[in-house]
Amino acid sequence: MQSPRKIRATSASTTAPAPAVHGPQGWADLPEGLLHSVVPLLSSFIELLSFASTCHSWRAAFASYPSKSTFCTLLPPLLVQPHISVCAPNLPSRSDDGHELRTCQVLDPANVKSTLRCQIPEETFEKLDFAGSSYGQLICGHGRNCLVVDVFTGAKVLPPQLPFGDNTYFYSGMLSAPLASPNSHLLVCTVSKQDSQCFLLDWLIGSDCWSKLQLNNSLIEQIVEFNGQFIAIDYHNKLHNLSLAPQLGLQEIETVWWDGKDECPCLRPWIVVCGDMLLMVHNYVICKSNGVYVKFKVCRLDMSTVPAAWVEVKKLENYSLFIGSAVRSSAFSCASLGRWSGRSNCMYYGDYDPPLVLHGIGEDADAVRDPDYGLDDLVFCSPLFKREWNTRVQPFWVYPSMLYR
Repeated sequence: MQSPRKIRATSASTTAPAPAVHGPQGWADLPEGLLHSVVPLLSSFIELLSFASTCHSWRAAFASYPSKSTFCTLLPPLLVQPHISVCAPNLPSRSDDGHELRTCQVLDPANVKSTLRCQIPEETFEKLDFAGSSYGQLICGHGRNCLVVDVFTGAKVLPPQLPFGDNTYFYSGMLSAPLASPNSHLLVCTVSKQDSQCFLLDWLIGSDCWSKLQLNNSLIEQIVEFNGQFIAIDYHNKLHNLSLAPQLGLQEIETVWWDGKDECPCLRPWIVVCGDMLLMVHNYVICKSNGVYVKFKVCRLDMSTVPAAWVEVKKLENYSLFIGSAVRSSAFSCASLGRWSGRSNCMYYGDYDPPLVLHGIGEDADAVRDPDYGLDDLVFCSPLFKREWNTRVQPFWVYPSMLYR
């Protein structure tokens, strides 16, 4: 952009020299306070990224903006599609340490007509198991080795080797806080392929060793932070309070299931934090004469009673949920009205093809016909609607790490 015109003083006989100009000379010189007033008006990640990449001073202004994390509740997460490789001749093909990079397509539900890109090391697809994603980081591992890589910047963190043999399977993984935060922990659930022993491992970022907790055949599938505490759900759909200090530990949360059932009435549910609620989402089928229909049910955990009780949610008001087909894809929620004009009280299901499928929730629930199965198929749902356990990186939801700095 052109700089503001210089002020000139003229007379009938002479032209005086231009006085010194004080203040902004162009867009790059705008004061930080003014730039901070623009940031809350941005309505998509494409706008956020464009703002931050305009110039050094704008990037610094965005980095110093004190409430970047609020975008995680106002804008939907991004869907990384690792199976769609994008040609990007202007981007480097290798990382700084020489590893080959794959440029993947990224979808923004707030701006579906424009696509973004991210670069992920090729080794995460070919050699490593997908353990999860957290705070903009992809968590992978194989054998004794673990890797944490920023989905958009490619920055890597290499934890110490695991205290096991090479035949170790990575079941799940998450961060307790952004990498740069003090007292951030990396948590991974692993299984020994030799003796099937299960462990929850804890690495304090920057330390030189892991803490471990042996699990009694109750693999941890998800860990979420809710009301200042960490809650884990295991393979048997039981909830646990997770403590990191003074030592790693799990304590089961006694719960009562809906409809008076003694056991969890659903298969492989998701848990997700939505505002001040901890939700459980699961799908079920309805058999009709013309085929099988899939519906989704949402319940919230009422912790005001002992034991805690799961209560069906009829309406999420202006919230939407974002859930992936991969078990290890983090689930999110955000307000869908106003900022990005998404559909409220619904679930955005991220998968391969189509990449986005919308489902109403509670009072707005809409049954979706499953074309792949009929009444004679003893299945719960088609691959389009079930949770995948593939060890390779699947489509997953993520918020860029720049929102957590």
